[in-house]
Amino acid sequence: MTQFHVNGQAKEVSTPDDMPLLWVLRDELGMTGTKFGCGMALCGACTAHLDGQAIRSCVTPVSAVAGRAISTIEGMDADPVGRSVQQAWVENNVAQCGYCQAGQIMTAVSLLKTTPAPTEQQIDDAMSGNICRCGTYPRIRAAIKQASAQLAKGAK
Repeated sequence: MTQFHVNGQAKEVSTPDDMPLLWVLRDELGMTGTKFGCGMALCGACTAHLDGQAIRSCVTPVSAVAGRAISTIEGMDADPVGRSVQQAWVENNVAQCGYCQAGQIMTAVSLLKTTPAPTEQQIDDAMSGNICRCGTYPRIRAAIKQASAQLAKGAK
């Protein structure tokens, strides 16, 4: 039995300890916003937050999250940074096919929480592990800049 919190709610699952968190979220908890991409932590589609840090849920065993806090794309509307990033995503028409976007947003939120006013290089470095097959990288960068500016305005 593994106990942890997802988006602020206590959860308990009875799965093998080595089951990837991705499959626990999707198959056991019905949270399908987190996507399977490569299964090797190379594409970023499965990005979630573990105690506030971006992780690849496809290679994180559920045993590693016992007693800890997980945030997924489903919880981003309750997070001020998450809301700002999602709004900027919509306003910049970032999504094309949309498959990678949950992971992109989760990585962007993590970046803005640690670096509220990132440079273009910091954005590129942080987002480099997330692949977008549609090539929306310029819109992703613009959305992150917009969210950063919007959050800075709100903080003043």
